[in-house]
Amino acid sequence: RWDELWGDVGGDFCERLLIKKSFFFKRVSAFPVGLAEVSLLNKLIRTSLVESSHSVEILQQDPSSPLFSVKTFEELPLKKELLQGVYIMGFNRPSKIQEMALPIMLAYPPHNLIAQSQSGTGKTAAFVLAMLSRVNATEKYPQCLCLAPTYELALQIGCVIKNIGKFCADVKVTYAVRGNRVFQGTRLEEQIIIGTPGTMLDWCFKHRLVDVKKIKLFVLDEADIMIDTQGLSCQSMRIQRALPKGCQMLLFSATFKETVRAFAMRIISNPVVIKLRKDELTLSNIRQYFFVCRSREEKYRALCNIYGSITVGQAMIFCQTRRSADWLSVSMSQDGHQVAILTAELTVAQRANVIQRFRDGKEKVLIATNVCARGIDVQQVTIVVNFSLPTGQKNRPDFETYLHRIGRTGRFGKRGIAFSMVESQSVALVQMIEEHFREYPRVDASPGAGWDR
Repeated sequence: RWDELWGDVGGDFCERLLIKKSFFFKRVSAFPVGLAEVSLLNKLIRTSLVESSHSVEILQQDPSSPLFSVKTFEELPLKKELLQGVYIMGFNRPSKIQEMALPIMLAYPPHNLIAQSQSGTGKTAAFVLAMLSRVNATEKYPQCLCLAPTYELALQIGCVIKNIGKFCADVKVTYAVRGNRVFQGTRLEEQIIIGTPGTMLDWCFKHRLVDVKKIKLFVLDEADIMIDTQGLSCQSMRIQRALPKGCQMLLFSATFKETVRAFAMRIISNPVVIKLRKDELTLSNIRQYFFVCRSREEKYRALCNIYGSITVGQAMIFCQTRRSADWLSVSMSQDGHQVAILTAELTVAQRANVIQRFRDGKEKVLIATNVCARGIDVQQVTIVVNFSLPTGQKNRPDFETYLHRIGRTGRFGKRGIAFSMVESQSVALVQMIEEHFREYPRVDASPGAGWDR
């Protein structure tokens, strides 16, 4: 019912989004799906923390060991310069994951940590504070290593370090990424090195630019992506195995699958584990709907209805394949709609430009493959559309990608709406998603029916 839907999205959400009461979805076929491209522009446009109401579980080897949480940054053993940087970034108080993780990461003697943290909850700022706290600015050699799965993510982490460490004038950062050429024999004076596993491996062992025995802190970001990308896990483990026994290990992952857990336990000894409770992985502030489709063209007409219903807010449309995203972008552009497209074949500069333009509101709609399923946080994103549901092996739903996709709306404590288009023969996918997450409101999308059915 319209009144029910309007009630769900009311308040400040409605200030940014106007859904025309008169528009309806016709009974609007799936385009062939394939493996999603993964480029992992995870946090390129994040500017604020996301508040999470999810509870966490903390597991440790010694249950008698006291664990602490904090409600203010002043309670932490942070230098005055770092507190200044935190407040300049606009962080007034720790997020929930930071409340639990920061006392563990900053403790002495250091604790190893494995943390599950949803995108946008402030985990980058958390491990950045740990790195900046551990380095000795008077010593001019690498002391902290941070591995990320992509070039773009490495640069984004570096931006966070430079912003939070703005007043730590003697702390320097460099990037072990492809294209940053450093010749053998060069003496690195930067205390923090951020990079991708392959290049970091070369810097440590082939060119011997880094004395791994002097590393105090090792961070592995996006571990779930690392172990699903061929070669990255082996490269990461080779670097980790060469680190000194007393080196602090911090591993962050957006999911906590068995493969992630097994990988983590192989490289980290006696860790404290922070994970989301399984029954709280869904996003309760996002209203989810699906409607059944007959053809790609009918999907397109329905999308135009959605597009035309957005006055101030922005929308993200997810396609399973690059071909589908290209087709949709061309179709909407030919009809005069101003849209942006983000797929893996774009260069780094092109992708950065697309994301920045979307962040600035120059395009209202961003069409993307799963390159954007993680980490794009824009307050104005009020609607997410799954042009096709994400699927994995044996054509089963990819539940984690679905969760990341719809999580692009409802950010910063706001409410959002997610629409999914499914073929009539694929309604079983929706039923699997509904069973997995235990909540998936349905909409009557039969011909001639609207929200006022």
